[in-house]
Amino acid sequence: MFIEPNLTGERRGWIEVICGSMFSGKTEELIRRLKRAKIANLKVEIYKPAIDVRYDETQVVSHDANSIQSTPIENSQTILLMAQDVDVVGIDEAQFFDAEIMHVCEMLALRGTRVIVAGLDMDYMGRPFGQMPNLLAIADYITKLHAICMKCGNIANVSFRKVEGDGQVLLGEKETYEPRCRKCFHEK
Repeated sequence: MFIEPNLTGERRGWIEVICGSMFSGKTEELIRRLKRAKIANLKVEIYKPAIDVRYDETQVVSHDANSIQSTPIENSQTILLMAQDVDVVGIDEAQFFDAEIMHVCEMLALRGTRVIVAGLDMDYMGRPFGQMPNLLAIADYITKLHAICMKCGNIANVSFRKVEGDGQVLLGEKETYEPRCRKCFHEK
């Protein structure tokens, strides 16, 4: 990724979005970028939705068990209050946040903060998920990651729900979801 040099000395912010299906490495990539920012002695804060307690209540944890300390929050406006004088803000599972998350990211970037957001771009039905379409629309940089289809081995872009469940949100892991390519997803 090419970042334009800032020769004026003023801090410029931007928004990066990491998206894809479950098991594509979104959280792994988010953690990698945040750890690199910490190595560069930048002030980093990480947030996740309070409802995501699959692996840990306070840490962002990837499926590969890599982790980084985070702050669980109930609503996105809290990020603006907590992220004062921060160089980099990381946000995991952005699809679970309220409609204000887009404005929060925009305000942070206008303050000069680098904002790195990770989330599912599609739900288990293959439809745009939560606020991710809005975040993708305002992003300066987008990274779309892919998993491997559990049926045929091709590139997977959809999270197939293997169990019955009502509603768009059903927290789960490998017992609940598997990545599928477009063809295998539609064959079900």
